[in-house]
Amino acid sequence: MVEHSFTECRIAFCVVLIASMLNSCIVENCGAVDLRQELVVTWAPTNVRFEGGGEALQLVLENTTGGAGFASKNYYLLGNIDMQIKLVPGDSAGTVTAYYMSSETSNHDELDFEFLGNSSGEPYVLQTNVFSNGIGEREQRIFLWFDPTVDFHTYSIRWSEEHILFLVDGTPIRVFSNNKDVGVPYLDSQPMRVFSSIWNGDSWATRGGLVKIDWDHAPFIASYRGFEASGSACVATSSAACAAQVTAMDGTHRGPASLPLDSAKLDWVKRNFMVYDYCTDQKRNPVPPPECSREL
Repeated sequence: MVEHSFTECRIAFCVVLIASMLNSCIVENCGAVDLRQELVVTWAPTNVRFEGGGEALQLVLENTTGGAGFASKNYYLLGNIDMQIKLVPGDSAGTVTAYYMSSETSNHDELDFEFLGNSSGEPYVLQTNVFSNGIGEREQRIFLWFDPTVDFHTYSIRWSEEHILFLVDGTPIRVFSNNKDVGVPYLDSQPMRVFSSIWNGDSWATRGGLVKIDWDHAPFIASYRGFEASGSACVATSSAACAAQVTAMDGTHRGPASLPLDSAKLDWVKRNFMVYDYCTDQKRNPVPPPECSREL
């Protein structure tokens, strides 16, 4: 009996120790990736600041020099994408911080996280969107249930042949399923890169454009770290090379297995934080798009 209790205590101690180490890594960014090796500046190099030997970077929006942006050096098809982001603090009204994946074709595929700036004290709006074969207008908007400007939070995409999950700190906020059987194009043929940018969207971003940027509060800064990409069917520095890798697999299963969907958590987000859904916008879509009848 004493030995049994002692063993339980040792197990409990190990669990606490591991949890402590994991929490420490979240705060300290353990095993950080050198972003200079993974990303390339695509817009306004003077407004992109690498920090900590490349472990973090900042995108800056100024009145005189405009915004900034970066992209991943590699293309991916299917897989898992994670980025830790700390959003613009204070009065960020009118700003848009976009973090997304996109192909670079006329009928492009795209998966969007768009963070719409707010007036001080108001909740941040996160807008997601999906473009498949060039067709978008699938916006959903939620309020974030925490202040995303105080610390870093992880924004993730889990992209399999069955469905695509958008997650915030591991909590699913959206699912886009493979509905090819009802004529909805799915994102499984066009390799995509990861992009991010910060820019002036005050014509629409905050309260439909009613609240403009207050440049007296510039610079507006979004911070990034912890970029990870895994499980992709291909990883290459060009779309053609990525597609060739997939072709060479000769029909074998591509990409990661589908992440199980926690429908209870997704329902919690929708019930408590969703403020717009294209599926229920009857003015815009009198007949809902075919995928909407299958949305969870």
